[in-house]
Amino acid sequence: MAEIKVMLSAAFKEAYLELVPQFERTAGHKVVSLWVPSVQMMNRLKGGEIVDLVILSAASLEEIIKLGLIAPGGRYDIARSGIGIAVKSGAPRPDISSGEAVKRAVLAAKGIAYSTGPSGIYPLIGLFQRMVIADQIKSKVKQVQGEPAGGVVARGDAEIAFQQVSELLPVAGIDLVGPLPPDIQDVTTFAAGVHARAKEPAAVKALVDFFKAPGAFPVIRKKGMEPA
Repeated sequence: MAEIKVMLSAAFKEAYLELVPQFERTAGHKVVSLWVPSVQMMNRLKGGEIVDLVILSAASLEEIIKLGLIAPGGRYDIARSGIGIAVKSGAPRPDISSGEAVKRAVLAAKGIAYSTGPSGIYPLIGLFQRMVIADQIKSKVKQVQGEPAGGVVARGDAEIAFQQVSELLPVAGIDLVGPLPPDIQDVTTFAAGVHARAKEPAAVKALVDFFKAPGAFPVIRKKGMEPA
């Protein structure tokens, strides 16, 4: 029996939590999970921390591949996720049928929360800049790290949350309004990377294969993502 140490961010968490116990039962290996926000994960990996497998956005994974931290050919795309919008449970749901409708909703909101993860800083800052509203909403934007953006809305500290749909679904106290409309949606691919210094590469590859097997697809979809 091998022990597999996995470092991952929250976007794949709900599917992962359902799939890993199944893998442990069938494969006989033990999986140890380290939940780390994306920004901190990058810093820790670049700082020399060694794990067997990392799961994060494909763009971030490519960054550490270039540093030689991932084994050659060790990238495996496992899921895709779009950005969603949520409001406090029972609150009026804004019209998000188009980019212009989302723009109006953002301008009308008293507070906006988004994460520092792959659904946050780059896609949304860029979106708000393209909408030419970044300066207008600057004072009411809350960037969240270490908790779901939906949690900020659930406790009333913001009216609208933007985050990966997979990260909004499990948050109590909010209603998912829906994904961003196609004209402004930003889909993130999440990938698994086998560390160049993984202690049990065969067992790690077995775990990756389990995530990519058709039997995992219903779980991934149920948790708000699409198999990659």
